[in-house]
Amino acid sequence: MLKIKFGTDGWRAIIADEYTVDNVRRVAFGTAAWMKQKGMSKAVVGYDTRFGGPLFAQATAEVLSGEGMEVILSHDYVSTPMVSLAVLQLKADLGVVITASHNPPSYNGYKLKASYGGPMIPGEIAEIEALIPDEVPAKKAALGKIEKTDLEILYEEKVRAAFDIPAIQATAMPFAFDAMYGAGQRIMKKLFPEAIHLHSDFNPSFHGQAPEPIDRNLTELARTVSTRKDIKLGVANDGDADRIGMMDEHGQFVDSHHLLLLLMYYQHHFKKQQGKVLITFSVTDKVKKLADLFGVECVVTKIGFKYISEIMLTTPILVAGEESGGIAVAGHIPERDGVWVALTILEFMAKTGKSLTALINEIYSMVGAFKCDRDDLHLSEEKKQAIIKACKERAYTAFEDYQVQEVEDMDGYKFLFGYDEWIMVRPSGTEPVLRVYAQAADKVKVRQLLDAARNTLLG
Repeated sequence: MLKIKFGTDGWRAIIADEYTVDNVRRVAFGTAAWMKQKGMSKAVVGYDTRFGGPLFAQATAEVLSGEGMEVILSHDYVSTPMVSLAVLQLKADLGVVITASHNPPSYNGYKLKASYGGPMIPGEIAEIEALIPDEVPAKKAALGKIEKTDLEILYEEKVRAAFDIPAIQATAMPFAFDAMYGAGQRIMKKLFPEAIHLHSDFNPSFHGQAPEPIDRNLTELARTVSTRKDIKLGVANDGDADRIGMMDEHGQFVDSHHLLLLLMYYQHHFKKQQGKVLITFSVTDKVKKLADLFGVECVVTKIGFKYISEIMLTTPILVAGEESGGIAVAGHIPERDGVWVALTILEFMAKTGKSLTALINEIYSMVGAFKCDRDDLHLSEEKKQAIIKACKERAYTAFEDYQVQEVEDMDGYKFLFGYDEWIMVRPSGTEPVLRVYAQAADKVKVRQLLDAARNTLLG
């Protein structure tokens, strides 16, 4: 029987290969066993727009109910943050989201959420993992009840109370929103029916593209924004709408590194909020530079929002996030939320009357201009492990003409070259991929660094 392992953000596998109803039931049984050990009795279960979502969510609910749990089951697709918020507001003990987030369409997955409305901490996930049985558990009659509920209404109510939607509608319209066929499509249509909505229909195949809101996947959004002079910006969410990507008014991609800086600027300088800044290892060091200028503590964690969420439980934050588009801000649940972050940036623009480009230039005046990018190298497992072994043994002292001055290895390997330039190498926790990141002053230099890394690693 397959040994099921959770990665940086849940268990994910290819549908009908390792991701089957039987294996989902095994994971659900492990979840129920852990809940019983902890004296828990209530769970929220939701699913996004991926293939088989209702089927796998129902199977999960039936196992939990069969083990005596009360289950709140989403009546339709929802975003991951909607499930997290429901866990908190409905006073549940745990949440399950059937999603593979930004992974290719052939994948589905299983995320766990804790009672505080955020990712479960790594130690608890390991405990559940250890309780997953080797055999498929026998089906039982429902002991606890399964109640279908509209989880999106709870989320919409909180959004409308937290943001000045009329101000956004008056000053930031029109903008373009790319749902990437994901679970953020319906809420954004409710909030901003007058926006230009792209890929905002139900398509479990995601039109054959991984629903990850990065530059190369958003060509239609970029074209829409750049060819219409009236559009103020573009927004994109991933499959379960917990990640974000943006386009400025010229159709140029604005990545998470820049969004984290903008959010810190808004929260601290304009809203006068207090708290720490939390970032994962792959995020630009410019965040720490701005934090130092503001007199704010910046904490760097391993990659995976669960590490950030664990700190957020006891520490007030201004902003927290990852390079991959998962960002959280003060005043919300300890969870990344692509829709919430989009609304925060839109409100920042509305309150200042400034474009995204103008706000980014203000950031550059404080920390210096920079660009970041990432290549995903699809390799054999043998080659991937050989590269990681070489990184660990410090075999790479130069990447073509770039001499390594220092190596950091909190989670992956970051090779520093000076002049705010670096390359980072890290294997994906959920896909057969080696991720290579780079930072430099401009796009051309970033591309040169990434090409040098590719040539050295694969040479």
